[in-house]
Amino acid sequence: MSAPVESQFQDYCRTLVSVLGHSDRHEPATLYLKGLLLPGERKSVEPMAARVCPENVRSAHQSMNHLVAAADWDDQAVFGVVAQQLAPELLKKEERCWWIVDDTSHVKKGMHSV
Repeated sequence: MSAPVESQFQDYCRTLVSVLGHSDRHEPATLYLKGLLLPGERKSVEPMAARVCPENVRSAHQSMNHLVAAADWDDQAVFGVVAQQLAPELLKKEERCWWIVDDTSHVKKGMHSV
């Protein structure tokens, strides 16, 4: 990512993780978000951990997996902070812009459900 984009991403992550409760969730959540945005065909936790934290894949995988599989955080609070950041951008009338909305789905591969 370029420096301005990286800075904006870090600001976005800081805002998002602020509502996750315990501070131990902040780093794995930031790694998870970064993993979703980075190139790579597989967006499951283990390959994302290898991309975002190659020097310590096992620890990153464990903390990211705990965040998405077992941690108790309020999804409505997360949606709330996303809406607070997104709504003002959507309501701007002085600038011309286009929004691309993508459900980020991926084509299923193989015979087993995810």
